[in-house]
Amino acid sequence: MRFLFLLVLLAGAGLGIVYPWAATNFSGREIGTFRAYDRGGTFRLIEVALASTDAPVRVLVDLTTLAPPIVTPARAVLTITASTRGVTVLAQALNFYDSTPRERSPQLPDPIFRDDAGLIRDVQAGTYRFVVGQGDAENVQIKSVDLILRAGGIEADGRAQPVGFSLMAVGFVGLVLSLRRGRDRPQNPNSQPPAPRWGRGTDKT
Repeated sequence: MRFLFLLVLLAGAGLGIVYPWAATNFSGREIGTFRAYDRGGTFRLIEVALASTDAPVRVLVDLTTLAPPIVTPARAVLTITASTRGVTVLAQALNFYDSTPRERSPQLPDPIFRDDAGLIRDVQAGTYRFVVGQGDAENVQIKSVDLILRAGGIEADGRAQPVGFSLMAVGFVGLVLSLRRGRDRPQNPNSQPPAPRWGRGTDKT
């Protein structure tokens, strides 16, 4: 049973954590990475030519900071809008609340946070303008901001994460109970070595 519950736990982690993360960060092909901001400068307008065959386009933003920021869901660290032919096709506030920091390399230890700005599902061939700006979050020491575009990105099934978390809970609880049950199981008296028949500590008849 322990092995079965372990499999359920691993399946839940794959469905609830690995699958959405992989769909967001690795599905499709990368169009390019574009620098939107460097510390001491101003936010740059980014223009990218997209083709209809790029649809849907996943929009990601990498935030590099000098120190880990204190973020909350109610505060936006950055904002981003995308438009083409004067029509806004994407508008998102980014708080990086659930983002796990990573390092670019041991030589560049500044933490990097990634947030998903969403999908541009219908893409018409032409130039798209991306505008990244600073949000209302305070005390965020921004070093740089990068815009990452991926073509052909898939959208994770919204039902996968709740089901995955449920399987993780079932697997974890079952694994804990099976371990506790094995620990509390009474020992077989026949498995104990027989008492000595002579010597110190034996009963005299």
